[in-house]
Amino acid sequence: MEKTKSDNNERSKIIYKGIEFAHPSEEQCAKILDFYGIKWEYEPNTFPIEWDKDGNVTQSFSPDFYLPDLDLYIELTTMSQKLVTKKNRKIRKLKELYPNIKIKVFYQKDFKNLLRKYGLPRPY
Repeated sequence: MEKTKSDNNERSKIIYKGIEFAHPSEEQCAKILDFYGIKWEYEPNTFPIEWDKDGNVTQSFSPDFYLPDLDLYIELTTMSQKLVTKKNRKIRKLKELYPNIKIKVFYQKDFKNLLRKYGLPRPY
Protein backbone atom coordinates (compact mmCIF):
# COMPACT_ATOMS: atom_id res chain seq x y z
CA MET A 1 0.00 0.00 0.00
CA GLU A 2 1.34 3.37 -0.99
CA LYS A 3 0.70 6.15 1.48
CA THR A 4 1.58 9.75 0.83
CA LYS A 5 0.75 12.94 2.66
CA SER A 6 -2.02 14.99 1.10
CA ASP A 7 -1.45 18.59 0.08
CA ASN A 8 -3.05 19.94 3.24
CA ASN A 9 -1.21 17.44 5.47
CA GLU A 10 -4.48 16.49 7.22
CA ARG A 11 -4.46 12.80 6.30
CA SER A 12 -2.49 10.19 4.43
CA LYS A 13 -3.65 9.22 0.98
CA ILE A 14 -4.61 5.58 0.60
CA ILE A 15 -3.66 4.49 -2.91
CA TYR A 16 -4.05 1.01 -4.36
CA LYS A 17 -3.78 0.21 -8.07
CA GLY A 18 -3.57 3.94 -8.76
CA ILE A 19 -6.92 4.63 -7.07
CA GLU A 20 -7.15 6.97 -4.09
CA PHE A 21 -9.56 5.60 -1.52
CA ALA A 22 -11.40 7.71 1.04
CA HIS A 23 -10.91 5.20 3.86
CA PRO A 24 -8.53 2.28 4.60
CA SER A 25 -11.49 -0.12 4.76
CA GLU A 26 -12.19 0.57 1.08
CA GLU A 27 -8.64 -0.39 0.15
CA GLN A 28 -8.97 -3.58 2.20
CA CYS A 29 -12.26 -4.39 0.46
CA ALA A 30 -10.66 -3.85 -2.96
CA LYS A 31 -7.87 -6.27 -2.03
CA ILE A 32 -10.39 -8.90 -0.90
CA LEU A 33 -12.32 -8.53 -4.16
CA ASP A 34 -9.06 -8.84 -6.13
CA PHE A 35 -8.06 -11.94 -4.18
CA TYR A 36 -11.30 -13.63 -5.23
CA GLY A 37 -11.04 -12.41 -8.82
CA ILE A 38 -14.15 -10.23 -8.57
CA LYS A 39 -14.13 -7.31 -11.01
CA TRP A 40 -14.85 -3.98 -9.32
CA GLU A 41 -15.03 -0.28 -10.01
CA TYR A 42 -14.54 2.37 -7.32
CA GLU A 43 -17.30 4.97 -7.05
CA PRO A 44 -18.13 4.84 -10.77
CA ASN A 45 -21.60 6.41 -10.48
CA THR A 46 -23.18 9.23 -8.56
CA PHE A 47 -26.94 9.16 -8.17
CA PRO A 48 -28.88 12.37 -7.53
CA ILE A 49 -31.27 11.80 -4.62
CA GLU A 50 -32.59 15.31 -3.81
CA TRP A 51 -33.35 18.40 -5.86
CA ASP A 52 -34.34 21.94 -5.04
CA LYS A 53 -37.51 23.60 -6.38
CA ASP A 54 -35.65 24.61 -9.56
CA GLY A 55 -34.55 21.06 -10.31
CA ASN A 56 -30.92 21.51 -9.22
CA VAL A 57 -29.34 18.52 -7.51
CA THR A 58 -28.88 19.28 -3.82
CA GLN A 59 -27.81 15.85 -2.62
CA SER A 60 -26.33 12.79 -4.30
CA PHE A 61 -24.96 9.41 -3.36
CA SER A 62 -21.94 7.51 -4.74
CA PRO A 63 -21.77 3.88 -3.57
CA ASP A 64 -18.21 2.76 -2.84
CA PHE A 65 -17.95 -0.15 -5.27
CA TYR A 66 -19.72 -1.51 -8.32
CA LEU A 67 -19.31 -5.19 -9.22
CA PRO A 68 -20.15 -5.28 -12.94
CA ASP A 69 -20.34 -9.07 -13.28
CA LEU A 70 -22.92 -9.15 -10.47
CA ASP A 71 -24.61 -5.83 -11.33
CA LEU A 72 -24.28 -4.98 -7.63
CA TYR A 73 -23.18 -1.91 -5.69
CA ILE A 74 -21.43 -2.21 -2.34
CA GLU A 75 -21.40 0.49 0.30
CA LEU A 76 -19.05 0.19 3.28
CA THR A 77 -20.23 1.95 6.40
CA THR A 78 -17.44 1.50 8.91
CA MET A 79 -18.20 4.67 10.83
CA SER A 80 -19.66 4.59 14.33
CA GLN A 81 -23.27 3.48 14.53
CA LYS A 82 -24.53 6.89 15.64
CA LEU A 83 -23.30 8.44 12.36
CA VAL A 84 -24.89 5.75 10.18
CA THR A 85 -28.42 7.20 10.30
CA LYS A 86 -27.67 9.84 7.65
CA LYS A 87 -26.14 7.27 5.32
CA ASN A 88 -29.06 4.87 5.82
CA ARG A 89 -31.41 7.67 4.81
CA LYS A 90 -29.42 8.21 1.59
CA ILE A 91 -29.51 4.50 0.82
CA ARG A 92 -33.29 4.33 1.41
CA LYS A 93 -33.73 7.31 -0.91
CA LEU A 94 -31.53 5.65 -3.54
CA LYS A 95 -33.65 2.48 -3.41
CA GLU A 96 -36.88 4.50 -3.69
CA LEU A 97 -35.71 6.55 -6.66
CA TYR A 98 -33.76 3.79 -8.45
CA PRO A 99 -35.59 0.52 -7.64
CA ASN A 100 -33.59 -1.45 -10.22
CA ILE A 101 -30.28 -0.65 -8.50
CA LYS A 102 -29.00 -3.53 -6.37
CA ILE A 103 -26.96 -2.42 -3.37
CA LYS A 104 -25.49 -4.31 -0.42
CA VAL A 105 -24.47 -2.37 2.68
CA PHE A 106 -21.68 -3.65 4.90
CA TYR A 107 -21.90 -2.06 8.32
CA GLN A 108 -18.95 -1.77 10.71
CA LYS A 109 -19.77 -5.05 12.47
CA ASP A 110 -20.20 -6.87 9.13
CA PHE A 111 -16.83 -5.64 7.89
CA LYS A 112 -15.08 -6.51 11.16
CA ASN A 113 -16.55 -10.02 10.98
CA LEU A 114 -15.34 -10.39 7.40
CA LEU A 115 -11.81 -9.32 8.35
CA ARG A 116 -11.83 -11.63 11.38
CA LYS A 117 -13.06 -14.55 9.26
CA TYR A 118 -10.14 -14.17 6.87
CA GLY A 119 -7.58 -13.30 9.53
CA LEU A 120 -6.97 -9.81 8.13
CA PRO A 121 -5.89 -6.85 10.22
CA ARG A 122 -8.32 -3.99 10.81
CA PRO A 123 -7.26 -1.10 8.56
CA TYR A 124 -8.47 1.55 11.01
